[in-house]
Amino acid sequence: MEFLSAFHPKVVHFPIAFLLGYFLFELLGILLKKEFLSKAAHLLLLLGVLGALAAVMTGREAEEAFEYWNKQSGELVEEHELYANLTLWYFTGLLVLRTFIAFKKKFVGVVQYVVLLLTIIGVYFIYQTGELGGKMVYEHGVGTEYKIKQMESE
Repeated sequence: MEFLSAFHPKVVHFPIAFLLGYFLFELLGILLKKEFLSKAAHLLLLLGVLGALAAVMTGREAEEAFEYWNKQSGELVEEHELYANLTLWYFTGLLVLRTFIAFKKKFVGVVQYVVLLLTIIGVYFIYQTGELGGKMVYEHGVGTEYKIKQMESE
C-alpha cells in the first residue's frame, strides 16, 4: 500500500484543522454557554481523531517508501512518529472520555474546564508533531522531489 504515502502531506492538514477547531469550539462553548458549540466541538473531535488515524496510517507508508535516511533525519522521523502516535492516542482517549461524559449528561461546570485543560495538552502534541514534520521537509527535504531525485541518483 505504498501508494498511500503520497497522500500523507495532504491528509495531515485535516486533523490539525479539526483538532484545533475542536479546541476553539470547546472554548467558545464554555465561555458563551452555547450547547450547539459544545456539540459541534464534539463532532470536530471525532473528525479530528479519524483524520489523525488517516495521517498516521499514511505516515507509516511514507516512512516505508523512503529506504534511505541520513542519521539526523532518521531521528526526526522517529520523534515525529512518536508525537503523531501520541497525538492520535491522546485525542482518542479524550474522545472516549468526552463521549462518556456527554452521554452521562455530566459535561457541565468544572468538568468542562478539566476537558479544556486536557485539550490544551493535546494541542501541544499537535504542535510538536507539526514542528518535527516541518523540519523533516524544510530542513532535510524528506519526501520532496529534490530528495527523491537525489536518492535515485545515488
